Amino acid sequence: MKSRTKVVVIGGGIAGCSTLYHLTQEGWTDVVLVERDELTSGTTWHSAAQVTNFGTNQTMVGLKSHSIKLYQDLAANPDYPINYHHGDGGIRLANTEAQMQGYRHFASMARGMDVHFEVIDAEECARRHPLISTENLIGGLWDPLDGDIDPAQLCQALARAARLAGAEVYRNTPVVGLTQHKDDTWTVQTEHGDIDCDIVVNACGYRVNEVGALMGVHHPVASMEHQYFLTEEIPAIRDAGHRMPLLRCPISDFYCRQEKNGLLLGFYEQGCKTWGMDGIDPNFVNALCPDDLDRVSDVLEGAFARMPALLEAGIHTIVNGPITYTIDGAPLVGPIPGKRNAFCIIGLRAGLGEGGGHGWLLAQQIVHGEACYDTWCLDPRRFTGHANVELTALKAVEDYQNEFRFHLPHEHRPAGRPAKTTALTPVLAAEGAEFTVVNGWERVDYIKPDPSFEPTLSFDFDETFDPIAAEVANVQSNVGLSEVNGFNRIEITGADRHAFLDRLFCGAVTRRDGRVGLGYLLNHHGMVKAEATVANLPASDRGPARVWYGSAAASEFHDMDWLKQNRHPDEDVHLRSLTNDCTILILAGPKSRDVLASCARGDWSPAAFPWLSVRECFVGFAPATVMAVSFSGELAYEIHVPNPSLYSAYLALRRAGERFGLKLFGARAIDSMRMEKTFLHWKADLITEFDPFETGLNRFVRLEKGDFIGRDALLNRDADGPRRKLVPLRLETGQGPAHAGASLMMGDTVVGTITSGEWGHRTGLNLAHGFVDPSLAEIGCKIELDHCGKRVNATVIAPSPYDPDHSRLRA
Repeated sequence: MKSRTKVVVIGGGIAGCSTLYHLTQEGWTDVVLVERDELTSGTTWHSAAQVTNFGTNQTMVGLKSHSIKLYQDLAANPDYPINYHHGDGGIRLANTEAQMQGYRHFASMARGMDVHFEVIDAEECARRHPLISTENLIGGLWDPLDGDIDPAQLCQALARAARLAGAEVYRNTPVVGLTQHKDDTWTVQTEHGDIDCDIVVNACGYRVNEVGALMGVHHPVASMEHQYFLTEEIPAIRDAGHRMPLLRCPISDFYCRQEKNGLLLGFYEQGCKTWGMDGIDPNFVNALCPDDLDRVSDVLEGAFARMPALLEAGIHTIVNGPITYTIDGAPLVGPIPGKRNAFCIIGLRAGLGEGGGHGWLLAQQIVHGEACYDTWCLDPRRFTGHANVELTALKAVEDYQNEFRFHLPHEHRPAGRPAKTTALTPVLAAEGAEFTVVNGWERVDYIKPDPSFEPTLSFDFDETFDPIAAEVANVQSNVGLSEVNGFNRIEITGADRHAFLDRLFCGAVTRRDGRVGLGYLLNHHGMVKAEATVANLPASDRGPARVWYGSAAASEFHDMDWLKQNRHPDEDVHLRSLTNDCTILILAGPKSRDVLASCARGDWSPAAFPWLSVRECFVGFAPATVMAVSFSGELAYEIHVPNPSLYSAYLALRRAGERFGLKLFGARAIDSMRMEKTFLHWKADLITEFDPFETGLNRFVRLEKGDFIGRDALLNRDADGPRRKLVPLRLETGQGPAHAGASLMMGDTVVGTITSGEWGHRTGLNLAHGFVDPSLAEIGCKIELDHCGKRVNATVIAPSPYDPDHSRLRA
């Protein structure tokens, strides 16, 4: 066994084998995989092994498409062919118009990845799958490339190809310890000796947290028992003359595919069961849980109703084994939060179908620092400190129960709530607030017009349209108050703090005390990595001279890791997270200055406190730090308050605002207003697939300032010209907003992709942002949006259709 290698991958299932293979494909051949038992002896061996193209965002569709192409290539290898039933086709059924509308959106989104789904009616579903009944069925989504694969053969093929490229695989080699050294390299201790390496990868399936504990971390992954059975031969399948398509049924919570001349039938029962919460038997290898068909009897009845042929089929084999889930159901593929040179590829509940793509994206991140797609939807850092075992288990149960029911727009399911709150959460709830969730935080979405108000979940505009319009109107004419909790805030101190930030930001970094600036950080490929405000606070009784680095709530772990990784050892720079110590109250509208002046001492006039100023003060008697910044396009102030004083500051602002018409507003109103200003949203409009010039951030780039991270790569990219340009669009429809991922079309050609969309209540425009072909980025260019299966006219417009000279926010 080697004593030194570049990467050690721990785990010999689909996740580990795919990662090892793809590392060799990226040119790293001095790599090792260690497995505690035999390859595929965990979840992989009993996988139902379905291979679909379906995904709810473009990254997921892209990685699945890679899996399908990879598996085709492996299956065609004459030296080591594997059993892959490619192209049997598959149908996702629907019995509601909302599901059908969602399928039309996903078909539009997938088209941008050169994946072509078909939305079909109930009769066509039955024609393509003659065993199903059309009772209580509207239609479905057809995936022509759906299929299934042999799990063990697939993993052996990946491992074999990796070995041929130079990788090594050590079976029956349990890992018993992990030690990280001062230079951030690792020693992997196994029962057969130690291996020193630069990078370690946790690919340990349901034993993920056993290995996580060895490096002092916990991963938000829980296991669920999952049952399927194999039927005896079904004559209708034997005599069909073709393989049956795969079936996934959100109506009755089951799936099935052909297995020989019978069916493999799997269940997602409501009375589901977690597994391994109190530890896993070390001898649980190539093992299953006890059969428990009583638990799935309700699902089985639905399956019988949908497929009457099952009533005549006997059960050949029952399989009940653990599969892994995360808090949001999507895998964790990428850097481990708070660790250097440590990665994971875990929580792959659909591991066989997706595993080829997950290993592909992870290998790119390890070798190149980023993948070809923005991988935030998979990033382990999208969850922060609230992601404990108990919360993960609650969300895993909920996701399991809704396996085939995708989230509708603005749907927030109840399990695991509330995870993170402030002193104002119950106060705002009493005021009629409906909450959304941002990185676990309960944040006001909108104010309900009455306690019984329940909007219809839909891809169209819903009943919240008028209440949100009223919130926006009050902000525009009077003054509104909103709480923004969880906003990422990192305090940076030390003599080198400004030089440090100047090296990270691609533009100018303000150094003047009392001033605030907005800027962008790039990765080493010159792509947009992060967006942040920088506020310079002078020394006071509250602390030394310091910078407050502020960014999106979801970026808490992501940005802290990036700052730490790029801090030089000899720099006098100190980083401290204040994210969970303070909360922002936003005061916005033309009368916001009057309200602030009524409850905070000092001169708040435009001359004394202009736009992009920051000042420490007291709101009432609550200590606060006020910034004159705006995401709404109106005169606005961010009031940063220590959490123990938050309620006091809130009461002071409410009392002061009574005579100025102050009302509450929420995140939906903010989103409407930011669209009217063409203000961008991190990980919607700002992603690592595009550089700042393609994203329209030219004014925030100062190439002449000297070296900064990504500068050389950006110069090289700029010479080739943009591949896409982000533009604001006006849509000619009042039916619904554009949804992220939807395709922009010229005839039958995809020419762009939507990143975000919302109705602009001040302008009366249906607005969207989208990346388009550069030839179509000029103001006035007309294209079409595939809006849930309907073609909608779209026109490129000038940025900031509301108050384009920004006079209102500078008032």
